[in-house]
Amino acid sequence: MTSAESAAAPHGPAAIDAVPLRHPWRWVGAVAILVIAGLFVYGAATNEAYGWDTYLKYLLDERVAEAAWNTLQLTIYAMTIGLVLGVILAVMRLSPNPVFRAVAWGYLWIFRGTPVYVQLVFWGLFPSIYQNIQIGVPFGPSLFHIQLQGLSLAFEMAFIGLGLNEAAYMAEIIRAGIISVPEGQTEASVALGMSWWMTMRRTVLPQAMRVIVPPTGNELISMLKTTSLVTAVPYTLELYTRTRDISAVLFQPIPLLLVAATWYLVITSVLMVGQFYLERYFSRGASRKLTTKQLEALARAQLGDHGGVPA
Repeated sequence: MTSAESAAAPHGPAAIDAVPLRHPWRWVGAVAILVIAGLFVYGAATNEAYGWDTYLKYLLDERVAEAAWNTLQLTIYAMTIGLVLGVILAVMRLSPNPVFRAVAWGYLWIFRGTPVYVQLVFWGLFPSIYQNIQIGVPFGPSLFHIQLQGLSLAFEMAFIGLGLNEAAYMAEIIRAGIISVPEGQTEASVALGMSWWMTMRRTVLPQAMRVIVPPTGNELISMLKTTSLVTAVPYTLELYTRTRDISAVLFQPIPLLLVAATWYLVITSVLMVGQFYLERYFSRGASRKLTTKQLEALARAQLGDHGGVPA
């Protein structure tokens, strides 16, 4: 190395004068989209067919709010049934017992292979098919008896029908989450002396939840909108049917459709926020990217190791 080169080496290579690549068409496309969106909003706001006065009048109407609460209850009850039964079916599908596997597969085949609307019609006719239910000793005394035909069970049949249908889909989601965890994780837990339940609770499920939570959140949001099909039971006190009945009296379907859409959007937005925090909770440790709190903790640890002097 010459003296000139050795003298220039400590200074390093010359700075590169980088010029960022310009993308003018991106800005043109963005402006065009904003203009089109603005024109649509202006046109909708000035179009009398939307009936904004009627929309504002019925947006917070007591009947609509009650129907929204009924819709939320249907969603929660149906998803609870779907989750609990889905876990049982997923375990049965993974069981070495061929009978359990066959029963679980048959359940999934029936409930995923037929439309949910058809299933809800069946559950609406259930009190007519099974007018009396008796439980007792075969060829002996009856221990329990109930007459279904005289009862008003539309709400119960609605969320039971939705929940049983949802269980078939949740079973596959949960099964996919469980089998996504490498077998070495389970083997290591067993080698450490963990029981099957402890292995599932502390090793398998925390990792499987990263796969289970996102599609489960989508299923929950989908369930909220699927409740509009419970008219097949028939149950008519949910959000869509209630707004449709009001619009039939007013002869203004568009503003009442907007009312229903607004309530659906509000509830869906709340559910999406909950899904976001659940995903963030269960994704801890899955990414090498540190959060702000983790970076602050790391900086404090480095300061402590060097006696308060940053490295």
